[in-house]
Amino acid sequence: MSEESEKSVIRPTDDEARALAKRLMRTARFAGLAVLDPETGAPFASRVALASEMDGAPVMLISQLSHHTRALDADPRCSLLVGEPGKGDPLAHPRLTLVGRAERIAPDTQAHRHARRRYLMRHPKAKLYVDFADFAFVRLNIERASLNGGFGKAYELVADDVLLPADGLDAFQEMEVSAIAHMHEDHLDAVRLYAEKLARAGAGDWYLSSLDPEGLDFVDGDRVARLVFDAPLAAPQDLRAVLVDLAQRARARA
Repeated sequence: MSEESEKSVIRPTDDEARALAKRLMRTARFAGLAVLDPETGAPFASRVALASEMDGAPVMLISQLSHHTRALDADPRCSLLVGEPGKGDPLAHPRLTLVGRAERIAPDTQAHRHARRRYLMRHPKAKLYVDFADFAFVRLNIERASLNGGFGKAYELVADDVLLPADGLDAFQEMEVSAIAHMHEDHLDAVRLYAEKLARAGAGDWYLSSLDPEGLDFVDGDRVARLVFDAPLAAPQDLRAVLVDLAQRARARA
């Protein structure tokens, strides 16, 4: 295939493609991780469990005993493949390849506490080993991405297409824990209506796992769902009014 014909199959990146890529990132519980074998230089693929940071960047919890960890220590270049196949042809379902460099998150930092909390909300069984000395959290610093939305729907994206700007996220991180705790303690019925009626995730014991300026993430065991706001929040104090409006809309549908 010539370079010109290869480029012709790539569609111009639009908001629909960005939204699909973000959804695949935010709802991924696991990914295929591709690294470079430090001994042979050959590609090496494995599976890792995922959560996401506030800006959307994937976070992995990796063991020093794993071959992919040793590979990342030698060369941080890697890629992640996210997107779960459903019924029928697996190639007809959307998937996203993220390319970048792995960066360890230093322990005893705010970034580590944030990543740990979000990861455990997504993978609660990891509490058994998350604090072992040979485990570490790693963030993928995305450089580019390749989205395949199904047959004939290929896009090339850059980091800004899939990540939130860093400005202002600290304030949302500070309020996230208390906001989620409040919703679980006083408004768990509304949380479940958000997931069931607005995110169309179906009935279940849904809990909020994380939030960000663009939406809410829910978990029910191995299931993950996301509800995207009509417009991104400008500041943390805007969240309450949005949640009240969402509750009214969800109850109307119920």
